[in-house]
Amino acid sequence: MANPGAASSLQDRLIQLVQTLQFAWFAGHVTLLLCTLRYSLSAAFFQFSSGWAQFSYRTAFIAASVTYGIVVYKSFRARQKTGKPVSPLSFATDENVQYLIMSLVWLFYRQYVLALAPYAVYSIFHVLTYTRGILLPTITPAPPASAAGQKPAPSALSETIAKFVREYYDTSMSLVAGLELALWFRVLFSAIIFAKGSWIILVLYTVFLRARIGQSTFVQGMIKQIAARGDQYANRQDVPPAVRSGWQTVKNILKQAHDQTDVNRYVSGPQAPKKAQ
Repeated sequence: MANPGAASSLQDRLIQLVQTLQFAWFAGHVTLLLCTLRYSLSAAFFQFSSGWAQFSYRTAFIAASVTYGIVVYKSFRARQKTGKPVSPLSFATDENVQYLIMSLVWLFYRQYVLALAPYAVYSIFHVLTYTRGILLPTITPAPPASAAGQKPAPSALSETIAKFVREYYDTSMSLVAGLELALWFRVLFSAIIFAKGSWIILVLYTVFLRARIGQSTFVQGMIKQIAARGDQYANRQDVPPAVRSGWQTVKNILKQAHDQTDVNRYVSGPQAPKKAQ
């Protein structure tokens, strides 16, 4: 999206900005962050069933559905304009479609505290990126370059945002991977105790997590770390052979399940990893 021109007034630039679909996407992420913060306050005092907690939780996932819906819509329109065929299976492998579906699942089912966390982490970086690339240049347009071909120096705030994103992006994505894996065990526990609707959520979230394992290098890296720690524990001399054998059996079962559910064998052509929006 082109930035509003510096020659117009601030009011005109802001009016032009808020009329874009990208601003609606940005507003959705801001809403998600604010609702997550409010829900976290309720969760800290174990007030999960309070009116504010329920409102914040549901509104956060409405915002998530809107933001990911916008990205999916724009992606679908872009494919239509280029004439690229869109098969249901290839469309389903889009990470943004997967996050959109899961946001709708979390919206209509019971609350899971961890469910909001990955969306909130993504929103932090989307808000920062939009602020640096679109909002700040709209509010304070950069002065003309002093020399031909020389770009104007970015503002101090812009540089601070860029530095934060560079330094913490990979760490934050690894955190998201850990949260998504931890959430699966939380859902599994609910299914074991037969919480209402938990088995449906378990199936849906397992399909989602399997897709993440195939597409996200951060999830793959987190699983390798867990496997390495499991191997380290199982190979200790004080660990009974039965435990060591059981751990190896679990790894073999999971590997077979991974290989049998590899969606790439059903989708024509290699699938390049995409960054969730």
